[in-house]
Amino acid sequence: MKAKNVHVDCPHCGHGMHLLLDYSQGDQDYYEDCTNCCHPIRITLHVDEEHSKLSYRINADDEQYY
Repeated sequence: MKAKNVHVDCPHCGHGMHLLLDYSQGDQDYYEDCTNCCHPIRITLHVDEEHSKLSYRINADDEQYY
């Protein structure tokens, strides 16, 4: 398993927590609940195999578009 442990802050309550990002399956888009406030956090992973880089984005997924 390819994995990376990262420290992130919840976009809802600001609580810091550690996440284990499993990038063995390539690009991913999924949700995990905050361990403090239980709100869903959207996690988007992008794996660049050519340059051996992992990028991720953490957000609340509650943005509204007009």
